[in-house]
Amino acid sequence: MSASTPVTPLPAPWLSLVVPVFNEQENVEPLARRVHNALRDIADPYELLFVDDGSSDETPARVVRLGEADPRVRLVRLSRNFGHQAALMAGLEHARGQAAISLDGDLQHPPELLPELIARWRDGFHVVQAIRRAPVDDRAAKRISSGWFYSLLSRVARIRVTPGAADFRLLSREALDAFLACRERCRFNRGLVQWIGFDYCEVPYDAAARHAGRTKYSYAAMLRLAGDAIFSFSSWPLRLAGLAGAFLSVAAMGYLVWVLYAAVAGLAITGWTSLAATMLLLGGTQLLVLWILGEYVGRLYEEVKQRPIYIVRSGVDRARREHIADASPAASNRPSDPFSAPAPPRTAPSRPPAPPHSE
Repeated sequence: MSASTPVTPLPAPWLSLVVPVFNEQENVEPLARRVHNALRDIADPYELLFVDDGSSDETPARVVRLGEADPRVRLVRLSRNFGHQAALMAGLEHARGQAAISLDGDLQHPPELLPELIARWRDGFHVVQAIRRAPVDDRAAKRISSGWFYSLLSRVARIRVTPGAADFRLLSREALDAFLACRERCRFNRGLVQWIGFDYCEVPYDAAARHAGRTKYSYAAMLRLAGDAIFSFSSWPLRLAGLAGAFLSVAAMGYLVWVLYAAVAGLAITGWTSLAATMLLLGGTQLLVLWILGEYVGRLYEEVKQRPIYIVRSGVDRARREHIADASPAASNRPSDPFSAPAPPRTAPSRPPAPPHSE
């Protein structure tokens, strides 16, 4: 289906399911089938929104075929690979439902859990987070590092992210609007969901192995995500640098007192090895502090450029853009989208003239 093909108007969905995908051609069809089966008892309309994050395989073509057979399936294509966090943001911004559920496209997040997430939302919770009981990754290093990371993040940041919490969650429209108001470029969505507040609950589940393909999260990508999490939600690294400087300053003053005492007492001052080691320690500490400062300055540089978090290549018509822009009162506080046409000026509805006043 080409971009110029007219889109048949559909009733506004009650629920939006957002699935970021990147080279998942073997997974999109089984995922759509299992989602439809899981929601077959839900009478309210819903949409299944795939966000193609610059795939180089047949992923977008297969999603288009799914959409031709079922108009509930929609596709948003990004102009290139912006990363999972940005693709998830794109999908949530284009979600039209009263609630949005995000899940991965590799079927490790079981669609059969969707009715339980919806039930907890109907109970009054605005954020329903699915929690993985046990990791399916058999790499011991990843399991251990993940546990250490969440433990460290909970101690140094002003948020608490439960270990096992991935991007499988439901957000009500109120919580979603608050989440979308956070416009930072270096995103850690799991932390932002905790930061916005609202009534929160958790639903445990057993994660399955990836249905097909291979994981897109390398160790380098996980390290970048961990850096975004810590530097975005905590100033603890700056405090650590200050404490290290204070400790070394006190140690240097103590060493200076000893040197002066040795000079007055006539003691021989030897030990060029210790002097070189001290200089190396101070130089390494300075470089470490500069690295910490550079991480914060680099993120400030990314923010002040105000580049869009993502760029849509196709899949969003103007009517849908205007619907998204006017979806909620909170949307009026968001920065304008530079890629959408300006909205027409709003005029107050005309009122019939008042009847003449009778004496």
